[in-house]
Amino acid sequence: MSNTQPAPVASEHIELKARKVSFDWEKTPLHWVPGDPFTSHTINVLHLLLPAGERWFVHVYKQVLPYITDDRLRADVIGFVGQEAVHSQAHDDVLPHLRKLGLDPTPYTAQVDWFFEKLLGDRTLPPGAPRRWWLMERVALIAAIEHYTAFLGNWILNADELDRRGADPTMLDLLRWHGAEEVEHRSVAFELFMHLDGGYRRRARTWAAAFGALVFLWQRGVRFFMENDPVLLDGRASVGQFVRRGRQGVLPATPDLLRAVPRYLNRAYHPSQEGDTAQAVAYLTRSPGANGGR
Repeated sequence: MSNTQPAPVASEHIELKARKVSFDWEKTPLHWVPGDPFTSHTINVLHLLLPAGERWFVHVYKQVLPYITDDRLRADVIGFVGQEAVHSQAHDDVLPHLRKLGLDPTPYTAQVDWFFEKLLGDRTLPPGAPRRWWLMERVALIAAIEHYTAFLGNWILNADELDRRGADPTMLDLLRWHGAEEVEHRSVAFELFMHLDGGYRRRARTWAAAFGALVFLWQRGVRFFMENDPVLLDGRASVGQFVRRGRQGVLPATPDLLRAVPRYLNRAYHPSQEGDTAQAVAYLTRSPGANGGR
C-alpha cells in the first residue's frame, strides 16, 4: 500500500467556506425544463438523493478528523464539511415544494435514507483494525463519489442548452451554485483518502461500488418521478431517453460520462484535472442564491 499522492495539475489552493444561500421556489414548476419532464426529473433526483448522502459525508468525516495529521488538509476537510451540510439543507428545502406540486418523495427518500444510514452507517465492530477498516472503506467511497459529483458540477456549469431551453432560473442557480462548490472542493475527498490510506485496490473497489450504487439509485429515482408525476398519464424512463437528451445537451453526454468514469483509476489521477476552479469561483461571485438573492 502506498499513500503517495499524485501531484495536482495546478498549485492553486483556496480557503473553503460554507456560504449562506437562499432560493425562492414559489414560481418553479415541476417540469422546470419546459416541455421536458424526463430531463426535469432526471435532475430532480438530486433533491432526493443528495441530502441523505451529504449528511452521511459529514457524519463520516467528523469521525475521521482525529486521524488527520496535516493542518492544511484538516482545514480543507472542515470547510468541505461545512459546504456539504449547506448542500444537504438546500436540496432538502426543495422537497416541500415538490409535495405542493403533487409529488410526495417520501417512498423514495426512505430507501435512500436506509442505504446511507443503515447499509453504509456505523457498525458494531471491535476497536482497532476492524473499526478502522470500515471507516477507511467509507472514506474511499466518498472520494469515489466526489469524482462523479465533480464531473456533474463541471457539466452543469457549462450546460448552456438548459438556458436556451428556458429552464427555470432558480433551479439552474441552485444546481450551478452546488456544482461550482463541487468543483471548488473537488480535491479534498481524494487527498484525504490518499493521506489516510491510498491503497489502489481499495480505490478501485470503492470506485466500482460507488458507480454501481449511484446508477442503481439514480435510475430508481427517475422511474419514481416519472411514474408518480401527477401530470403524466404514462410516465416512463429509459436509457434511450437519457442518451438522446445527452446528445441535445440538456443532460450529460453519454460518451463524456463513460470517458470520465475510468479516469479515477489512472494511477496519475488527481481531481484538479477535472473542471476549472476559476470558472467555479466566478459563478459563485454572481450566483443570486449565494449572494442574498440578488
